[in-house]
Amino acid sequence: MSKMKDTIEEFKKFIFRGNVMDMAVGVVVGGAFSTIVTSLVNDIMMPIVGAIAGSTSFTNYKLVIHPAVLDEAGNIITEEAAILYGNFIQNIVNFLIIAACVFFAIKVINRITDQFKAKEEEAPAAPAGPTSEELLAEIRDLLKEKNS
Repeated sequence: MSKMKDTIEEFKKFIFRGNVMDMAVGVVVGGAFSTIVTSLVNDIMMPIVGAIAGSTSFTNYKLVIHPAVLDEAGNIITEEAAILYGNFIQNIVNFLIIAACVFFAIKVINRITDQFKAKEEEAPAAPAGPTSEELLAEIRDLLKEKNS
């Protein structure tokens, strides 16, 4: 029972360390960012790419190796065998757009961070107080003056 208690305590320490909490926040924010980027890709960028390419989606592009076999009623007896290269192209386009969005987001974040660092460096440093030796010397001199 003691090992279980120790394990639980160790788990609590692990969970509540700053790095794990930062990572959890990063995952949540990353999920939200992913939703935004997915919408950007699907709702804004792909219609533009589709207008240029002649199709709003590449997913329908395929190379049929063996067509589907149908019975008289139109039911599929044997599925078609096809290379779905359109999905591959679509995923490459999605990746490139997402990578560009992440690149520009990081670029903006780095620029803002650099500006904050520059402001901190420009801010005048607080005047340094006297050292311990200087304070002791002042006290010594004041005591000498008082006793004189």
